[in-house]
Amino acid sequence: MFSQFVLMCVYLTHTCVSAHSLPPDKVVPFHIIKTRSIDLNNAYGLAMESRLDKVVEPTGYRLELEPYLEDGVFKGHVRINVTWLQESDEITVHSAHEIEITNSEVKAHIPADSKDLQKIGVKRMSPDPKKPIVMLRLEKPVPAGSTGRLEFSFNGNLETGTTEAFFKTTYTTEQEVERMVAATQLRPNNARRMFPCFDEPGYKTPFELSVVRPRTMVALSNTPVARSEDITGEPNAVWDHFERTPPMSTFTLGLVIADLKQLGNSTIYKDDTGNEIELRVWGRPEFLQALEGVNEKLSRVFEEIATFWQVPLPLRRLDIVALPNYQGVKPADNWGLIVFKESDLSSRGYLQLAQELSYQWLGAFTTPAWWSDAHVNKALVGYLAAEIAFKINNGSEMEGKWPMTVLYSLYYEFSKRYPHSRITGMKQETACTKIELLFRMFNYTLGGDTFKRGLRKFIEDKRFKTFTGEDIWCSLSSAAVNDSKIPKEVSVKTIATSWIDKDRLPLISVKRNHDSNTAVLTQKVYLRERPHDVPDAARMLWWAPIVIARSDKLDFNDVAPIAWMKDRELKIPNMPGKDSFIIVNPEEIAPFPVNYEEENWNLLSAYLQSDKRVLIPELTRAKLLHDAWNLAYAGELSFATAFNMTLFLRQERHHLVWDPVFTMIDHIGRHICQCIHEKFQAYVRILLSPLYEELIKDVREDEENWRKNLRGLTKTFLCQAGYKPCIQEAQEQYSKWMQAKNPDEGNPISNQYICPVFKWGSQKEWEFGLQRVINFPPSRKQSERTYLLKTLAGCPVDEYKINRLLNITVLEGNGNFTETDIFLIFSMLTGGSQGYTTLFNFLSNNWDVLKEKFASKTNLWDNLITSATSQFTTQAGLDLVSNLYVAHQGEFGSAEHIIEKSMRNIREEAKWSAENLPVIEKWLDGYLAGSDVKDDQFIKN
Repeated sequence: MFSQFVLMCVYLTHTCVSAHSLPPDKVVPFHIIKTRSIDLNNAYGLAMESRLDKVVEPTGYRLELEPYLEDGVFKGHVRINVTWLQESDEITVHSAHEIEITNSEVKAHIPADSKDLQKIGVKRMSPDPKKPIVMLRLEKPVPAGSTGRLEFSFNGNLETGTTEAFFKTTYTTEQEVERMVAATQLRPNNARRMFPCFDEPGYKTPFELSVVRPRTMVALSNTPVARSEDITGEPNAVWDHFERTPPMSTFTLGLVIADLKQLGNSTIYKDDTGNEIELRVWGRPEFLQALEGVNEKLSRVFEEIATFWQVPLPLRRLDIVALPNYQGVKPADNWGLIVFKESDLSSRGYLQLAQELSYQWLGAFTTPAWWSDAHVNKALVGYLAAEIAFKINNGSEMEGKWPMTVLYSLYYEFSKRYPHSRITGMKQETACTKIELLFRMFNYTLGGDTFKRGLRKFIEDKRFKTFTGEDIWCSLSSAAVNDSKIPKEVSVKTIATSWIDKDRLPLISVKRNHDSNTAVLTQKVYLRERPHDVPDAARMLWWAPIVIARSDKLDFNDVAPIAWMKDRELKIPNMPGKDSFIIVNPEEIAPFPVNYEEENWNLLSAYLQSDKRVLIPELTRAKLLHDAWNLAYAGELSFATAFNMTLFLRQERHHLVWDPVFTMIDHIGRHICQCIHEKFQAYVRILLSPLYEELIKDVREDEENWRKNLRGLTKTFLCQAGYKPCIQEAQEQYSKWMQAKNPDEGNPISNQYICPVFKWGSQKEWEFGLQRVINFPPSRKQSERTYLLKTLAGCPVDEYKINRLLNITVLEGNGNFTETDIFLIFSMLTGGSQGYTTLFNFLSNNWDVLKEKFASKTNLWDNLITSATSQFTTQAGLDLVSNLYVAHQGEFGSAEHIIEKSMRNIREEAKWSAENLPVIEKWLDGYLAGSDVKDDQFIKN
């Protein structure tokens, strides 16, 4: 089980100490460090949980740990105070299979009022072969109500493959000296991999921890060290005994043993609510310079969170550690001890620090009762962290885009016929994101003060306890009713559940009646992908807050709902006259798009083209644009109206408003047929040119990230549209590679220049790129070759280039290309009409050869049929695929169902195209005819 142990010699306090290293049960302990390289590969996943029988419950832990860092092993002893909840002669505890329990004892006060502990014999200790559980069978039953303790002595291995559980890792100093680190990451259920325990979040008890550390290293845990104690016979090791912790769950227990130094001085945070806590930042000595400013960030963020909660943490100290070579997906947010990757803690942003500090209250102080409630915890922490980051620096690290980025992703995912593609992990993430947006919705609709009051009451009630999502909703509901923010018959839980229990979002449509100055709102499932016949769509309803901004009384600060919509239809009185527009759900208060009649859209479009445009906040301007384009794509709105909503962009310069534009340009550009593609590209050129020309006038080293990114995106899309200065710059850079003596040794140019050259450049330039893939040396990073191959296939619009690539890789079977390469080529060719049309013709013209070549490679054959037939969107495309199906009926083999599905989907898309492409072309013709922008700066297809 243990690795081979060898003689070693290391320097500790400039003294060379030699020791024969053996497992802890074989020698007198000698706690020194042996350097060793470790390849870390973090694999983080929540295993299926097994609940323990409720026979006893823990009331306190006394844990002693002796890690032998040189050997990667540890031994320990734990005493668990318990109370019997029911009479039983069996006890179960969590203990991972890799933990070796060398001794176990059970003692109890029998009868319950006895002062003396009676030893209860253990007949048998039985590990469960399938679960991380150990059962103790006692010689006699212990009565309910008895108190006592369980004691275990145990051995274990420090984790070296990942930075989970009780782990060991190494790093190299600037002096080329390897050093070791030991630490814990017990979330979510890894305490059982360190010691026998009741490893469930609901068991919240105090811990008393003692640990042996090398004298030259620092040991940190949840609480300060109460006392340190020398070890007889071990001059280089010390026992650290930590203060007793407040009641807490096992996964918040934390420990770090490393060569650390504190950054600057401690900060004492003290406030009127009762907080008095010492804040400290730690790192390896040579890394402290990179952490400059973290003390100030920590103080600022902690103050914001403490002010929000108004409930003091029962901690005297909080340590923040930048741990070398920590590879966790997220920081180890132990109570009073947070362990970060060095790169995360040294970053300039506030968001992640705000998240981890929030967990000190929401996660450690009060804890989700079970893993099923963890997503509510994560969602609330995520929402509060984003709010704090915005308050401190306007969310600069997110470029101000929260919640747009996650919200638009949610709209896209939940409007599919099959959300999440049935991927469980993605489903959990989107569920968490949705709840995060619900907290934002309640902050708006209940009001910030009521929202805070409800959450403070919640955490006050649940301190040192566990909670469920229902506890949060009930606290918010109580505060809302008390402050008259919702009717008494309405509950926040009912509202929240209507959103949480569906993997869908609503579309609310508004129909105004100007004769009666009313508006009728209707709700239905929002769907983009066709066909729209998803199961149960007709029965789905949401509780939606109706907030309305109106141009006759334009006020975006009034976010109180005028109604909560719970039924299919809702009538709103007292609407403005026909010359005034309305905006429902401004600022994306709730996660739903809104559709209007054409007259209201036209009023909005005209207003946005005026100088008053800035009176509508940028997030709402972005929403109007995003909703219009997506509703048009979904078949809910005329594309003429959607394109009219982009006219104001000629004057728009705010990056948040432009953010959804690029996605939609890409999406529509891929979807429309080649027949109007040139007109659409001309529209894109006219749309983006003024923005780009303005962005390149003032280029600074210290400019904001949003400005750099907006310039980069604009340039990329203009390059795709044939912008000559961009193409020329790319070709000039590319020529450096072509002129290199040894071009296969490496690519001397930025990736941004490759696609424009392959799309608009010469055949010679493209052939040069092809040879670089063919001759790619194995010593270079394969990711560079993959990128080059993707651009070779995905960027050209020249049919000859695409056919040349297919002939070499598929027909000729060039040995430099693998099956994975062919999969990649097929996939890249689905990105545009020229690509998949050329691939279809290649399949049709070479049917017999390809059928024989892929006879034993059904995965490749199926992928070819999918890529070549599934992307057409017009009747002409449907005719092509149908004719192929008829010509080779019965020959498709494993791909028979694929081409049948392709034809069904194309039939739906062809209907869409028949309805929308004439509208798009007519609008584009009118727009281009009325445009006075010179288009001589562009290469035409």
